[in-house]
Amino acid sequence: MYFAHARGFRISDFHPETFAPVTLSPLTSPLIHGRGSRLRWADRCLPLGQANKIRLRCITGLQLVQVHLHTVVYFFTMAAPKKVCIVGSGNWGSAIAKIVGANAAQNPKFDNTVKMWVFEETVNGRKLTEIINADHENVKYLPGHKLPPNVVAVPDLVEASSDADILVFVIPHQFVGRVCDTMKGKIKSDALGMSLIKGVDEGPDGLKLISDVIQEKLGITMSVLMGANIANEVADEKFCETTIGCKNKNHGALLKELMQTNNFRVTVVEEYDVVEICGALKNIVAVGAGFCDGLGFGDNTKAAVIRLGLMEMIAFARIFCTAGPVSSATFLESCGVADLITTCYGGRNRKVAEAFVKTGKSIEDLEKEMLNGQKLQGPATAAEVYLILKHKNLVDKFPLFNAVYQICFQGHPVTEFISCLQNHPEHM
Repeated sequence: MYFAHARGFRISDFHPETFAPVTLSPLTSPLIHGRGSRLRWADRCLPLGQANKIRLRCITGLQLVQVHLHTVVYFFTMAAPKKVCIVGSGNWGSAIAKIVGANAAQNPKFDNTVKMWVFEETVNGRKLTEIINADHENVKYLPGHKLPPNVVAVPDLVEASSDADILVFVIPHQFVGRVCDTMKGKIKSDALGMSLIKGVDEGPDGLKLISDVIQEKLGITMSVLMGANIANEVADEKFCETTIGCKNKNHGALLKELMQTNNFRVTVVEEYDVVEICGALKNIVAVGAGFCDGLGFGDNTKAAVIRLGLMEMIAFARIFCTAGPVSSATFLESCGVADLITTCYGGRNRKVAEAFVKTGKSIEDLEKEMLNGQKLQGPATAAEVYLILKHKNLVDKFPLFNAVYQICFQGHPVTEFISCLQNHPEHM
């Protein structure tokens, strides 16, 4: 459609985010003029608030183009609102659903309805999806927090995700392969994916990021979100920061609009792989911090665990993050040192690891007892990292990561963890 100058008409009168004047061709000027806050069609003036369902007939050469306007805010930005699906409904997924649902309801760039895939369970004789849709609360994984009414729980994964333009993945990383296999070939090929999953996988050449697994299986563009974000505090709307790792600036800006609130502030960086590595490795360090608490060591020891753990995280990223340069600045974002500190003091990996020392129970038993059966990410990530390091003959370079694995899975005494700190290469 060709638009040239027409008297007194500017799109900035209609869309607050657009400032460049846009005008109509002389052929259309008899049909429509806009001035100030009113719209003139032929000889009839319409206030902007009543300008829905307008039809403009704009003649371009020999062709008549008919433009349907549903709301005046879409006067020249007529892209369909993006449909969002949250893949997962645990503690973190439900907390994110609060944010996404509220933002989607207020932002015309997103469809009002947000679907959330829920693995169907029975709670007190009722289906969990029915409870969420009727009572707007995930009573099993995020009790005491109301979800926005536009968040719709769907038990069928394909039904929930098939028409989504944006897919937000929030499931334990152990289940990613199975979930993606179910979705493969049944979602939009141009959908955008964002992983909030904290973990890594072992590939044929060593490290494989969870976002890479999803991208390879589904063929969609992926970004990641990681940060110092304890789910219950996010659900309580306590102030925090987070980091989106995204290679495409336009995609990053869109995802930031979907996620950011006054109390959930988002920074976008391009080093998506470093952001994701931080989110995975910090859980291993947090298990070590929990060991220290269980053994009765103080804050000085925990501070040493955090520092040495951060050094191993940086060293690991510099070896395995090959998408581009690894900047130290990324570790200063929320996904890095902030998330590490939060998880080592308040996260469930720390909490369960402390109980592991004090009770002598297995990790599996503690998951059932303390996490409603949700999977703990730290020990599982330690096992995967151990295999990756072993493949590269690098186990001795990462004694903290190795000690967590040996204690959790090989029956080594917890006191070995302190020995690993005392003899760490950083002190040699």
